Amino acid sequence: MLRYLYGNDLCQHPRLARQMFCDRADQFKVRLGWDVTLDHAGEERDEYDALNPLYVIWEQADGSHGGSMRFLPTTGPAMVNDHFGHLTTGPIQSPLIWECTRFCLARGADPKVAAALMLGGGEIMQGFGIKHFVGVFDARMVRIYRMIGSSPEVLGSQGEGREKISVGLWAFDAVAQARVAARAGISPEQSRFWFDYSFSSTSLGGWARTG
Repeated sequence: MLRYLYGNDLCQHPRLARQMFCDRADQFKVRLGWDVTLDHAGEERDEYDALNPLYVIWEQADGSHGGSMRFLPTTGPAMVNDHFGHLTTGPIQSPLIWECTRFCLARGADPKVAAALMLGGGEIMQGFGIKHFVGVFDARMVRIYRMIGSSPEVLGSQGEGREKISVGLWAFDAVAQARVAARAGISPEQSRFWFDYSFSSTSLGGWARTG
């Protein structure tokens, strides 16, 4: 199932949270070789995790972490502006644009998990009245986005081949929702139920939603 948890609420789900940060360490540090820092517990966290972001997490049937993404409004600190501003024509700052980062899949995750996470991102757009997501992605993600059926508009890039890094802008309409839901094998009704359930059963220790 999809869970929506603010950083302040992760303490209520310690196993799920620990596995998420450990899977991030495994993906970004071990498998991809990124220059990220691991803490004493072997978890990958950065300064943006300290800003009470909203996480979308795919929870497996056994309660373990299958994949996750992290969201923050661009009206505050954002990775795309702080570290990748040279790839855009100016800072991206709008209450209608949120940043999506740390797209992570656990080892052995079903390919449908990636689509489920994108579907969750669409629920955030609809539920919070957001028009776009912005995010930085590498060349390997192009195929994944195409497979899911949710490719971004590219705002700027640097590098070539496998080393290429881009900033993308995502929109999400009813057509895209139907396409991604079909790829994930999740009905739009089930997806909306998980979103509504998460926000009716958490402390809502983050930002107010609309609707």
